[in-house]
Amino acid sequence: MKWLRKKRVLLLLFISFVALLYLSSNWMTLLYPIYYKDEIRKHAAHYKVDPFLVASIIRVETNFKPGKESKKGALGIMQLMPDTANWAMDMAKLPSVNLLNVKNEVDANIQLGTWYIQSLHKEMDGNPIAAIAAYNAGPGNVKNWINKGMWDGTYENVKSIPVGETRHYVQRVIYYYNQYTDVYKDGF
Repeated sequence: MKWLRKKRVLLLLFISFVALLYLSSNWMTLLYPIYYKDEIRKHAAHYKVDPFLVASIIRVETNFKPGKESKKGALGIMQLMPDTANWAMDMAKLPSVNLLNVKNEVDANIQLGTWYIQSLHKEMDGNPIAAIAAYNAGPGNVKNWINKGMWDGTYENVKSIPVGETRHYVQRVIYYYNQYTDVYKDGF
């Protein structure tokens, strides 16, 4: 009888623990953390970009690990290509930022990446899904796909994106965006 009583107590504790996790959304922040919140908030507010979008792109690009350089040469936490970074630094008039900063300094990389997202959003006529695709594939490719009728620029038809890497990239960014907006309903 003692072992049966112990099992009941353990079962009750387990059910209580699961119920507590289910009722409290704070535990979800452990599965979907956002690092560098101050930098993301600051630059997102300055450039009028959704901070959850910035966080989602960072999550997909490097999972918030700074100082990365991809096999293709993309730099830093937001994985900016050197040519794109140089162009963006020039256009955004950021003389204090250089490629070494872009690779190694989180704040500089988030500033430049957020400016670039804003630029892509404008270039894609306010279409956030096309801007996400352009962040990965380049704006020229995305405009070409849309102009040729290969893709209409919507998330509903994301499977029409002719490049698998970009299709998967858009799906992942939107997945994390939805998770972040759900988990951090009151902001971060």
